[in-house]
Amino acid sequence: MSNKFIIVFVTAPSKKEGKHIVTALIRKRLIACGNILNKIDSTFIWNAKVDKAKEVLIILKTKRALFKKIAREIERLHSYEVPEIIAMPIIEGSARYLKWIDESVCKNF
Repeated sequence: MSNKFIIVFVTAPSKKEGKHIVTALIRKRLIACGNILNKIDSTFIWNAKVDKAKEVLIILKTKRALFKKIAREIERLHSYEVPEIIAMPIIEGSARYLKWIDESVCKNF
């Protein structure tokens, strides 16, 4: 499969912001699909202190070659100073689903 496809994880402070990010990425055909998991509890280090927040988790399916464009767009839209934008390769998947991702995102990158 050569790691052509990835899953990108992003946290956001609200479902409204998550929907805004996903919709913008879909409209630009940078992702094939975005899922928003509501009401997650996050604990993290920020400004050298332990902090906590209620957030949403956004899961994006796309091509690895689009990651830099996706990250720039998320940074432009996101309200956090340092948004979480991390990717993991899809090492296996249904051939039909992966073909759908391939056909759903922009071809010019």
